[in-house]
Amino acid sequence: MSDPARRLPSIPALQRWWRVHVRRDVDHEAVLAAVRDDAGWNGRYAFMILMSAGIAVLGLLLSSPAVVIGAMLISPLMGPIIGLGFGLATFDWPEIRASFAALILGTVLAIGFTALVVALSPLQNVTDEIAARTRPNLFDLVVALFSALAGGYAVIHGRAGTVVGVAIATALMPPLAVVGFGLATQNWTVFGGALLLFVTNLMTIALSAAMIARVHGFGSHLSPQHTLVQTVLVFGSLGALALPLGVSLRQIAWESLFTRQAREVLTGEFGSDARLSQVDITYAVDRIRIEATVLTPRLNPAAEKHAAAVLRQRTDRPVTVSIDQYRVGTGAEAEAAQIANAAGRLGDRTAERLTEQLALVSGAPREAILIDADQRHAVVRAQPLEGATLSAYRTLETRVAAVVPGWRIELVPPMGALPPVELTDGVPDPNGLALLGWAGARTGVPLTLSGPETAVDAAIRALTRTGVAASAGSVRSGDTLTASWATAAP
Repeated sequence: MSDPARRLPSIPALQRWWRVHVRRDVDHEAVLAAVRDDAGWNGRYAFMILMSAGIAVLGLLLSSPAVVIGAMLISPLMGPIIGLGFGLATFDWPEIRASFAALILGTVLAIGFTALVVALSPLQNVTDEIAARTRPNLFDLVVALFSALAGGYAVIHGRAGTVVGVAIATALMPPLAVVGFGLATQNWTVFGGALLLFVTNLMTIALSAAMIARVHGFGSHLSPQHTLVQTVLVFGSLGALALPLGVSLRQIAWESLFTRQAREVLTGEFGSDARLSQVDITYAVDRIRIEATVLTPRLNPAAEKHAAAVLRQRTDRPVTVSIDQYRVGTGAEAEAAQIANAAGRLGDRTAERLTEQLALVSGAPREAILIDADQRHAVVRAQPLEGATLSAYRTLETRVAAVVPGWRIELVPPMGALPPVELTDGVPDPNGLALLGWAGARTGVPLTLSGPETAVDAAIRALTRTGVAASAGSVRSGDTLTASWATAAP
């Protein structure tokens, strides 16, 4: 009986197959020409960088993944970064220099523009989308790796396009926009973390693109100006590019190991019948913070203290552990509880984002905002804002409601002077009445209307039908109704 190992193809045989069936079909000169055309700095590249960065930072500020994805569709970053990878593969120093210059200029332009947008924006809170891009992790690295391999393959085989460019921009443009956010808000933790993520992803994509170019036969023989000095410079560039990537990989490997250890320790505190529904780990400078949710048949009051002590011994770093324990059965009951718990966390995040939005637009402290997550209802009493009209407060309420569809938002305006209602042929303006009705409904305070008697009566009837109490004041002639609060604020 023959040995199965002998039937496996040898490495030389695989190399011959690759050269005949893969490399032979690649038009190296045409591919390099196309790469050079897309890799340099020009007006179109600069304009698209600005537009993509602007859309990305707005999506991050609104915590809207859909808007962030929209920015990826127009990002032009694929051209210079693929050019850098192919320049490294072919030892083409002019191509490396041109591509790297385009990347640096585009990076500075994007950071400056996003910082300007954030500085001019009333929204400057660290949203979930921003927080998710403040430190590299293993999955960010894998996304960058797969994006680069797809981009390099698509360019070589003539299938490059918007979809592949989106994949590469996904790993680069959002972190770049977060760098601009950190600069504008002077949040150096966000700035440094996002910059490290951007550089790590950039290096991963460039080196991966160089690797896939090399295996497709792109080498120094394709560089007409290849010299020994250029070889030294290329290897020096590779070393410089690999240094931050190596630092990030080391940190990522340590964090992955610690995460696995943390899950094992937490599980060990409750036994095999328990289930970890959620584990969030924050690697702060001063200590590691762990927040976990456990579904367990048996509660363990000492779990937090004991788990923190075990993890401190393993890492030699301060560790804080916070565990939310929920008593549940096993099997299907635990699975149902895990799903319900996940849905609850989603609702908590929505409520947190809504609280931030209402505090920002109303000027009220967070503790003064009433949130009923079960009924999806929020109420806040706005502080007087200089120059703000009653219409402005109503517009603010509408804008916040648009951020959280499905919620009922009530922004109670301060009880300042009420705007007059214009009369057209003695008939009150419906929009003016609607604004007064909104103010009366939000405050719960009756209104007093003064003006022509017939117009006052018509306005009172219209407001009463909407549930707003109104009464007649003084009768006078004119082409407007005036309104005032009938009682003091409660």
